[in-house]
Amino acid sequence: MTDNEIEAQEQTKDIKTIWAQFKSFVLGLLDIRQDTDHKATIDGIKSDIAFKGHTAWILIFSIFIASIGLNSNSTAVVIGAMLISPLMGPILGIGLSVGINDIETLRRSLVNFGVMVFLSILTAVIYFTLTPLRVANSEILGRTEPTFLDVLIALFGGLAMIVAKSKRGTMAGVIFGVAIATALMPPLCTAGFGLATGNLEYFLKALYLFGINTVFIALSTFVVVKYLRFPMARYANAARRKRVNRIVIVVALLMIIPSVFSFVGIMNKTFYENETNSFLSKVVVYPGSEQIKHNIKYDDKILEVYMIGNSVPESKIAEWQSKISENKRLTGTKLKIRQGQDKTDELTSSLSSKVKEGVLQDLYAQNSKALSDKDAKIQLLENEIQHLAQKLKNKEVPLVALANEAKINYGGIEGLSFANEIRTDLNRLDTLPIVSVLWDSKANKKDIVEQSDKLRKWLQFKLNLDTLVIQKR
Repeated sequence: MTDNEIEAQEQTKDIKTIWAQFKSFVLGLLDIRQDTDHKATIDGIKSDIAFKGHTAWILIFSIFIASIGLNSNSTAVVIGAMLISPLMGPILGIGLSVGINDIETLRRSLVNFGVMVFLSILTAVIYFTLTPLRVANSEILGRTEPTFLDVLIALFGGLAMIVAKSKRGTMAGVIFGVAIATALMPPLCTAGFGLATGNLEYFLKALYLFGINTVFIALSTFVVVKYLRFPMARYANAARRKRVNRIVIVVALLMIIPSVFSFVGIMNKTFYENETNSFLSKVVVYPGSEQIKHNIKYDDKILEVYMIGNSVPESKIAEWQSKISENKRLTGTKLKIRQGQDKTDELTSSLSSKVKEGVLQDLYAQNSKALSDKDAKIQLLENEIQHLAQKLKNKEVPLVALANEAKINYGGIEGLSFANEIRTDLNRLDTLPIVSVLWDSKANKKDIVEQSDKLRKWLQFKLNLDTLVIQKR
């Protein structure tokens, strides 16, 4: 064997050693099995399942707080309600019980989960029925449109929760953070709002979002419990164990199958909406015309675009429609252009209240900002004027004495007047002292110029001014 071959073998061995060390380091860094407390985790989750006594009242109070937060459009109040809410217990119990084949814990979890949902929605219905403020604001509307991001939040939030629960010792910060991120309570409050106001669409969409959060949190718990090899529940005989296994498998499938369909469906909807927005910004463009709003109806494959300005000809709209057909993801979508210059009332009748409200909100926000800037500028100028006025009041010019002395020192002066001229470029104020001089009509221009320059320097010294303007009157 040559020296080169020996050197190559040593290099290969070194590379393998480095890779093995790196692999060992990464696996050790990410390993959570060593610090897992199976018994404490199971006991902790089981103790949080029951909804009765103190826990039930805490749930009711937190639902009232969350409903008030949604009603007042206050994110901070909603977050506070989520921090004190005990909603997570039965959901973790479902995931744990399926993972360890514990039929008794599964039964308790499902019963308490049902009680939790019923009590939460009932409390929200009572609040929104009694309150005079029943407007669907942005906080409520945000819980009626589940997105792909909601799925990811529920999935990773559930993983973080069960990993934190399984660690030896407490990780309260993680648990509180997950309670906020996964947002189980606001959808239930929104469902109650939908029932109280008779809006079935809000009720169903909010429940759908809550269902997504629930399923993915339970699924995350199930996956981590299996990965960490939690001890399986024991049964007295093999027949009961088999029966329990079949029940658990059915429940597991009921969790997994809907979650897969929800994930795929929401992902497709998200991709469709992203593709639609890209199409609108790149293709639906016409000189002198502007998009003010658009509606994407994913289920019906309809794209409504509201435009103002120059009327878009039908040939151009047909061209846009043909380009939609060329896009694989948008195939089958019907483009509807609503124009502000229509002779009919089609734009007015088809413009939904939500669209109108959105346009008005945009205009209001822009105008409010412009007015706020102007008010701030006016206030600044007023403050500076008052400040300058006070300075002028405190610093009176001895005009008579100066005029008499100037008449002695500089020939040809018949009279003086003094004023502070306030100038502004709308950003700041400047004060310019001005002395107007009445010269003898017999004085020539050359003498006036020379005397004016001397007079200016003398007055600047006498009045202690950096700047002074002499003008003839």
